[in-house]
Amino acid sequence: QVQLVESGGGSVQAGGSLRLSCTVSELTYSRYCLGWFRQAPGKEREGIAAIFSDDTPTYADSVKGRFTISRDATKNTVYLQLDNLKPEDTAVYTCATRQGYSPPWRRAPRITDFDYWGQGIQVTVSS
Repeated sequence: QVQLVESGGGSVQAGGSLRLSCTVSELTYSRYCLGWFRQAPGKEREGIAAIFSDDTPTYADSVKGRFTISRDATKNTVYLQLDNLKPEDTAVYTCATRQGYSPPWRRAPRITDFDYWGQGIQVTVSS
């Protein structure tokens, strides 16, 4: 069973930055996809960024230019750098993975694209 553990969340003022990390227990395939989602209170889970085993990133329009996804294959870890944070970025952020998977899409990730999920971590942005 693949496990994912997020860290790095917290509270920050608007305009500030945070760096989220997600460590995956195993990445046994050469091809895989890693993604980040978020869910604000009263809203549906939103896919915001994904990165593929060829290091190609993709983003939702809502975070493009402010958030950066990256990975360190040697540490089985995916990162999400959150810059210029806004109060509307307040949400629970969750990472996900699907392995043995090299999709052609380069769009905002969808829930159905992934099969293993972390527990989520809170990010709160105050105005």
